[in-house]
Amino acid sequence: MAKKDIGVCDESTFNEVFRKNGTELFNFLHFKYRDEDEAKDLVQEVFGKLWENCEKVSVEKSKAYLFVVANNLMKNVLSKKSTALKHQEYVKTKEASTETPHYILESSEFEGQLNQALSELPEEQRLTLLLKRIEGKKQREIAEMLGISEKAVEKRLFKAMKHLRKRLGNIL
Repeated sequence: MAKKDIGVCDESTFNEVFRKNGTELFNFLHFKYRDEDEAKDLVQEVFGKLWENCEKVSVEKSKAYLFVVANNLMKNVLSKKSTALKHQEYVKTKEASTETPHYILESSEFEGQLNQALSELPEEQRLTLLLKRIEGKKQREIAEMLGISEKAVEKRLFKAMKHLRKRLGNIL
């Protein structure tokens, strides 16, 4: 009789997954947020989601699951804050900048277009691109984190960049 796979529901297995990935996940979120407290809160929330779905997540895929959930939660939190942050950034830029209003408008429009193009990407392409371009991870590291081959990482990056070039034209 085959042993039933209980994912990471075993407390010692869950603790091991936390021990192996907690710091790296915190660093990822801290880098993205630049806010230590927010990163700590999200790490707790991500591991809470892992515990809620522990039967569905194998140990082998737990790291990828954690980073996908972290990325999604981060996106949700940021989208809720985006209006206030954009206003604050606009005020700061306007006060401190010697740039022309035309340049500021173009810069803001480009940022909006880039965010829209990124949001159109399939989740696996967006996460792979963020890990590569923002985190500076090597393709080998990304492959290990997501539990996929280096070739799959390469293909995701290629497709993501192709989409961004298509949407943003020669701006990139």
